[in-house]
Amino acid sequence: MQDILIVILFLGLYFSPVLYQLVIVIKENKKGNKTPLKKFKKFLKYSFLILLPLAIAFMILIRVNFLNYESPITYDRVDQITFKNFRGLEFFKKSLYGNKRFAYVVTTIKSEIYDDSVSIQALFHPSRSFVYDTHSNNKQLLDHEIYHFKITELYARKLKYRISNLKHSSKNEIRELISSTWLEERKFQEKYDYDTFHSYVFSEQKKYQKTVDSLLNLLSEFKEPKITLND
Repeated sequence: MQDILIVILFLGLYFSPVLYQLVIVIKENKKGNKTPLKKFKKFLKYSFLILLPLAIAFMILIRVNFLNYESPITYDRVDQITFKNFRGLEFFKKSLYGNKRFAYVVTTIKSEIYDDSVSIQALFHPSRSFVYDTHSNNKQLLDHEIYHFKITELYARKLKYRISNLKHSSKNEIRELISSTWLEERKFQEKYDYDTFHSYVFSEQKKYQKTVDSLLNLLSEFKEPKITLND
């Protein structure tokens, strides 16, 4: 709420000269003086030219912290991830259900289709992932976020397994599998958060960790990014 008020205050201060000029234009226009209107249009144009890049930069910064950027991390480095890798900025959401000690990760499945192979990788995005305190030593919270990444890796392996079982691998079929697997992964991620209440239900958290680790081991054959397509 405080952040929203700051944004409103900033916009109010920024546009106060515009409102002042508008009042002058209205008064002078009633007198038949059109000169202030021309000046106002010019003033308004330059105001928006200044504000637009600032607004774009702010929106990008909310999504990706390019001021403290770190490249996406592949799954083979999962054990090296700490809260220091959580570099994202959060301007508006400062708590989760009233608890200020929270974090979130952004993970994706990157896929590239070639003529005779497909490359599929789970990625963790440091500059889009947030933690309330990068110096936190809350292992339970870190484990919860790491398992979000492990779930993404699990579905990346499932995707490779499914593609490997295609008798005739057309690019359209592969794209359909990528899309459907992505939807499955997102639903599983939501269920994971719901069942564990974002790590606070310890027993459920441990169940998920055991299940995910077991499934990753079952699909260890597909841990490498690249798989060869069937003819």
